[in-house]
Amino acid sequence: MTHPPSHLPDPHSTHAGPTDAHPTSERQTTGLLDSTTVVSPDAASIVVQGAIERIAFENESSGYRVLRLVIEPTGQGVTVVGTMQRLTVGTHVRVGGTWVEDPRYGMQFRAQTVLVLAPDTREGLMRYLGSGLIHGIGPVFARRIVERFGDDTVRVLDNDPDLLAQVPGLGRRRAASVIHAWNEQRVLHNVMVFLQGHGVSAALAMRVYKRYGADSIRVVTDNPYRLAVDVWGVGFHKADEIAEAVGIAKDAPVRLKAAVLYALHRGEERGHVFLPMHELVQSTCSIASASEESVGCAIDDACMSEARREDIDEIGPSIYRAVRYVEEVALANQIARLVCAPVPVLSQADEAITKFECETGVTLADEQRQAIQVAAGASMLVLTGGPGVGKTTILRAILSLFEASGLRVKLAAPTGRASRRMAETTGREAFTLHRLLEIDARHGGFARNEKNPIDAGAIVVDESSMLDQSMAFALARAVSTGTRVVLVGDVDQLPSIGAGAVLRDIIHAGVVPCVRLTKIYRQAAESRIVHNAHRICGGLMPVPPDRGDLTSDFYIVHADNAAMAADRVELLVRERIPRQFGIDPLSVQVLTPMRRGPAGADVLNERLQAILNPPRSAVEKSARGMRVGDKVMQLRNDYARDVFNGDLGFVMHVDPETEQVVVNMDGRAVLYERTQLDELTLSYACSIHKSQGSEYPAVVVPLVASHFVMLSRNLLYTAVTRGKQLVTLVAEPRAIAMALSEVRKEDRFSWLRSRLCDAVGHRRRQD
Repeated sequence: MTHPPSHLPDPHSTHAGPTDAHPTSERQTTGLLDSTTVVSPDAASIVVQGAIERIAFENESSGYRVLRLVIEPTGQGVTVVGTMQRLTVGTHVRVGGTWVEDPRYGMQFRAQTVLVLAPDTREGLMRYLGSGLIHGIGPVFARRIVERFGDDTVRVLDNDPDLLAQVPGLGRRRAASVIHAWNEQRVLHNVMVFLQGHGVSAALAMRVYKRYGADSIRVVTDNPYRLAVDVWGVGFHKADEIAEAVGIAKDAPVRLKAAVLYALHRGEERGHVFLPMHELVQSTCSIASASEESVGCAIDDACMSEARREDIDEIGPSIYRAVRYVEEVALANQIARLVCAPVPVLSQADEAITKFECETGVTLADEQRQAIQVAAGASMLVLTGGPGVGKTTILRAILSLFEASGLRVKLAAPTGRASRRMAETTGREAFTLHRLLEIDARHGGFARNEKNPIDAGAIVVDESSMLDQSMAFALARAVSTGTRVVLVGDVDQLPSIGAGAVLRDIIHAGVVPCVRLTKIYRQAAESRIVHNAHRICGGLMPVPPDRGDLTSDFYIVHADNAAMAADRVELLVRERIPRQFGIDPLSVQVLTPMRRGPAGADVLNERLQAILNPPRSAVEKSARGMRVGDKVMQLRNDYARDVFNGDLGFVMHVDPETEQVVVNMDGRAVLYERTQLDELTLSYACSIHKSQGSEYPAVVVPLVASHFVMLSRNLLYTAVTRGKQLVTLVAEPRAIAMALSEVRKEDRFSWLRSRLCDAVGHRRRQD
């Protein structure tokens, strides 16, 4: 076994020495920790203390740094790595963490907490101030400041900064710069000291600081449960730990109210806009381990500010988060405004149809001609249908009509992949909805709204089944009255990942003209993928090809259980599909109903990574299990880097020291820092829900009885319609039967349908 350098704490020790055995309480004097402060390490950590001799690497955006620390009092050097606040050479720090042995760099100390100690000598204070920490102050001015104020230097910087003007040569402008920089550093240090002192890791503390800035301490002190919703990667239970550390009791009203709001938030993650009262009570009781009576009081408390109670027909008392209630009501009113707006009938419809047929060589069927005629006179139109029914053909014809009528048309889709496919099929520029609405990545929200609407005479949105309530509202409010809107999508697919089922609700409300295409055209009818997708949609068992038929595009492979299914998925991806169909195994997408279990995405990703992208050497390093060449997926919207939930890419570069990863996202290099890696996951296999809006050359779908919690007709239909050239189900027959029999699992708690009917009726009565 390799040991840490001599005279340093043993990695198996739970404390750094006798003085740490009974830690004293923290004592803050300025923005820094006093040098006598001792921070109690957790049971798995030890503590080292010393001065920073050298900074070998640092990345400001992620906070990841590599330091050389001289341990006191021995003078022994040690490498410290981890995510931490900005530090400078000469700074005294106390670091809590663990020893790790790096195959390339040897023994290192991985920091969990890094607390800055106030300089305890004038020489130390001069080094600290002159180290570059404060812009514009080098060693010369640092010495002048300390010589002028002596032991009172820190007090002057904190409380009487105007006195800095007395320092020879400093000047008012430079003094103001010093004061500003000192205050910024003091805030950061205070936040880091406070959070790490309450059990928050340095990495999470940096994330909290980036979210709340100078308000971090106030937020965490007043209501640490905000972190569960506001900060990526913090759930209720972690927020609960922090709350306990700051002294919030388990039965405190703020805790139970937070549990109610978190339960509503989790409901939204499952697609619900609100939760019925009884479901909310059960969920909150489970989250907070509380009684129904106390939860009932907490719900009443939440409804005083951040939630709203509504009595909904056929459901009863129901609770919204206030923001979702406002969105739902406003979205209904915005759609009613657009639907009821009078628009002139485009008289060129017949001419446009004739011209389109001549230019494309396509003869439109009667239902397609009817759809174009409806588009000519409607302010808003829904165009829906399954695969092979000619949605793309009609869309191109409608675009020709709009353009021939002099309308400026904007095309958009919810995801980057869907917008690129829209551009390919129409031959026109298409945007993501975020780009169309001009996302403000820095401050949140969109630049386009009712005061600054989208400049277009017509807007066409593809893959509209992916529109969640928030995005639909952002779009609707940014459309001018009189601008035509066409929503194109397959309503039988899974609804959006976010809250709501907007396309479904709009269609079922019956207030927007809707053309549903059903005729399968000849070329598409020859595809078993198309044929079986429509069978599945109708609740019928898919039909495999004749035994021995190696020319089909749809197959069913039998499996007795999840373990057998996983084995056969691996064999298909590794060998059978590439050999028989010539498809690159990295182009084969495994879609599974669940993340967990032998046939879930987590296990299948490990197995497929091992065979498709094995380590190139015994010592090849990875970052969070990802290595160069891996197929990965983005898990959340990140507006600053223009990557969104469900985007796919390939790892181009991995830096094992900094744990930085560079991903090729459709030809664009995107950098992920260590603190951002939890936004990525391997995607050799992914959930069917995450595949929405995407198409793949080949799809393999494990479907087993142990997936019963997720199985539904919409789920299976969505999986099958993701494949362009080949779809293979690896299934237990009873699992397919379970999916076909379940039609309500994708239902969502939303009241948009009813609100739409009321809003449109009200407008028409007014008109």
